[in-house]
Amino acid sequence: MREDAWLVVVDMQNVFADGSPWASPDYATASAGIRRLMPAFGDRVVFTRYVAPAHPRGEWVQYFENAQFALVPPDDPLYDFTSEFHPVKHPVVTREVFGKWGLDLKAVLGGASEIVLTGVSTDCCVIATALPAADDGVHVLVPADACAGASPADHQKALDVMTLFTPLIELTSVDALLADVAAG
Repeated sequence: MREDAWLVVVDMQNVFADGSPWASPDYATASAGIRRLMPAFGDRVVFTRYVAPAHPRGEWVQYFENAQFALVPPDDPLYDFTSEFHPVKHPVVTREVFGKWGLDLKAVLGGASEIVLTGVSTDCCVIATALPAADDGVHVLVPADACAGASPADHQKALDVMTLFTPLIELTSVDALLADVAAG
């Protein structure tokens, strides 16, 4: 892992945890992996946060016809980080789209050449962030055990797709990353 690598924690929010229609069944596994990784990155940790658009447009209108529960204001508890991450003591990038790669996140990263991408959902927000980051020339490491999908099968499908982008995107594990940090 490169010295300038940042840990990017994608959408570890109530809306993707237990009790939500968008809950990931392996949310707790991803959360545990992220919490193990965080100390190794010190201040080089950024959280992202999904919120629904106030006024959906285009295809989002149809999307939210089936997800009306999510059409709440950004300060609704549904969009809070789950208790193990709240309050967040790191920068937070909030977006109204699944992919979190953009000018706001890039500004926080300050030109980092590598990110360790974690969070939920592997088959939605994580992959939607990984692909444009890789296209932008950033090396993306994805510890599979610090991510969770809408289902275990969907998680695996997303990981399989990301392997098609090697070496731009590489799969790894929490243990492998922590061993790399320990080896210095």
